[in-house]
Amino acid sequence: MAFLYPDAMPLRLSCILLFSAASLAFAAKTGDWPNYGNDPGGQRFSPLTAINRSNVGQLKLAWTYRTGDAYAPKDGSKATQFEDTPLYVDGTLYIGTPLGRVIALDPVTGKQRWAYDPHIDKDKGYGDYANRGVSTWKSPAGQRRIYMATIDARLIALDAATGKPCMDFGDNGIIDLRHGLRIAPHYYSDYEETSPPAVIGNTLVVGSAVADNGSVGQASGEVRAFDAVTGKLKWTWNPIPQDPHSPGASEWKDDNAKRTGAANAWSVIAADPARNLVFVPTGSASPDYFGGERLGNNPFADSVTALRADTGKIVWHFQTVHHNLWDYDVAAPPLLFDLHRSGKTIPAIAIGSKTGNIFILNRETGEPIFGVEERPVPKSDVFGETAAPTQPFPVKPAPTTSQTMSAADAWGIDDADRKWCRAEIDKLRTGPLFTPPSLQGTLQVPGNIGGQNWGGFAYDPVHDLLVLPSNHIAAEVRLIPRADYEGLRSQRGRKIDGDWEFAPQRGTPYGMMRRFLLSPKRLPCTPPPWGTLLAITASTGEKKWEVPLGQFSPKLPAAWGSISLGGPIATAGGLVFVGGTLVPALYAFDVETGKQLWKGDLPSSAHATPMTYQGPDGKQYVVVSAGGFGIPDLSPLGDYVVAFSLASK
Repeated sequence: MAFLYPDAMPLRLSCILLFSAASLAFAAKTGDWPNYGNDPGGQRFSPLTAINRSNVGQLKLAWTYRTGDAYAPKDGSKATQFEDTPLYVDGTLYIGTPLGRVIALDPVTGKQRWAYDPHIDKDKGYGDYANRGVSTWKSPAGQRRIYMATIDARLIALDAATGKPCMDFGDNGIIDLRHGLRIAPHYYSDYEETSPPAVIGNTLVVGSAVADNGSVGQASGEVRAFDAVTGKLKWTWNPIPQDPHSPGASEWKDDNAKRTGAANAWSVIAADPARNLVFVPTGSASPDYFGGERLGNNPFADSVTALRADTGKIVWHFQTVHHNLWDYDVAAPPLLFDLHRSGKTIPAIAIGSKTGNIFILNRETGEPIFGVEERPVPKSDVFGETAAPTQPFPVKPAPTTSQTMSAADAWGIDDADRKWCRAEIDKLRTGPLFTPPSLQGTLQVPGNIGGQNWGGFAYDPVHDLLVLPSNHIAAEVRLIPRADYEGLRSQRGRKIDGDWEFAPQRGTPYGMMRRFLLSPKRLPCTPPPWGTLLAITASTGEKKWEVPLGQFSPKLPAAWGSISLGGPIATAGGLVFVGGTLVPALYAFDVETGKQLWKGDLPSSAHATPMTYQGPDGKQYVVVSAGGFGIPDLSPLGDYVVAFSLASK
């Protein structure tokens, strides 16, 4: 449930007036896309109407730009993931790449204007070799800056006109975010930056990506705020409280809060300038699948916390999963919107979870609008573990995916596949959502990619609809006694393509192994569709429509859908644009009905969220980054920025 902290409630009128003016200035520039989610609150809605339901079928390729930054390390560690959503401001398109480069493009031709290279070490074995974009800020004097948070954890300020570092920011334009952490990274790849900073007023708010499942003492997940001009640290908020008098500290046992890391904000942070608030989504405290060294609910982990943007003081927090044992992070960026109900306008926030649950709260107080129930969930049968006895479930909306499965539910493309899936599930501990990991092996439904992942929502205020993709695929997770871990790991190897992935969880009695539950023909054992796009009426919490999204393979029916890692946008033209599927394509849907109206082929999958803008030529463009899933012959590694527009008359 929501926890409100009254001492943090007073607003400063000067801040409200300042930020309201900034919001009005943003609203006037309807052709821009100045934030990751367009507006600071992440609605991903564009008021542009030149491309609409009547003509979207006529969209054509306008231009393609290649960054040259697709890279696969020779040691076989994870390759780059190009997940950028470009920004468009002041007549220029800005992109960020997984190698930390920032590139300015002409919005009409796609030609490069400048590029900045931070020269990261490409072969450090990054855990999540991704970048989702850059941020921007404009001074009162009209000087614009671009900010990049690189995979090697540097925060860099660039002059938007030239691409040169702003020498008055940090150390000659750069801040090393690895410095000043409570727990320093054990390995270079343990602490990264994958999402753009939030910008509110003259403050930058930065989270971090901390590697999962290495140890109890993974790098700590402090959220920090820096001055946009000087780079001076303004405040630090630690989601694992260290002061025994801090909110939530009493719920940590013994000295576990001092030894435990992570609980970091790796997804996109939302901002409400008018209320001087930032909304921080967090993941699990370390490690993900065994919590015996962090007993208790672990408040502020797997939560959204509202902080004062100028001070970092807590206003409220809402936890989506107590004592997380399933890698069920709050991966989706929070989305801010106004909910209209019973003649009242309620400032709302939508929170998506990998569980498939969606929580809609009052963003001033954190109180649920449609209600939340604490329901009993299964106990752990692992020595040393104590699972939370209850978990929060929203009364509305309904879950976006199935949350349980038995062997009888197993699917297969033929009898042999179905028989294999049933036999595998029969070996496992099965049950409802939040059935804990086990030595036997536990069927996790949904699996660790969700439900909802970092793709998140879009909100169409014209039609009062929340639109989101949802994945429908199960996983198997198994705990391994420490004495058996190394032998089993070396016997099976480490693969992520449907076979086992291993992690040591050092400092606990158990390592971990997990896999997506795929048949011998490499298809999910869960019944299709494996990915859908759905719309929820925000004012009622009721689902309006749901349709399959994409294809798992060109050889399989479109009705079976695809897992999706990428988010949607909505436009006043009555459209939803979304990619993210295994088959390389960008799709347009009718926002009122869910009918697919257009499909644009891509050179590789768009593992990213698209954006749209009105160029200086007056035309509307839809742009998406196509970085692929790294699957040969289907979705190879890519470095493409692809723009579509209507043909000139």
